[in-house]
Amino acid sequence: MEGIQMPQGDKSAYTAKQKRQAQHIIESEKERGLSEQDAERIGWATVNKQDGGGKRKVKK
Repeated sequence: MEGIQMPQGDKSAYTAKQKRQAQHIIESEKERGLSEQDAERIGWATVNKQDGGGKRKVKK
């Protein structure tokens, strides 16, 4: 699976708080030595697990 780029999900449904939390987790994971891609995966997965995904109301 190395080298395969997955499309990045749309982050517009996340609140500012969720984005800050994910960014903090991403920075912490990079400090631990993980790659940017792995750090982002873990950061957003953690936010999704805690909050159940994006919470912003989307107008129809």
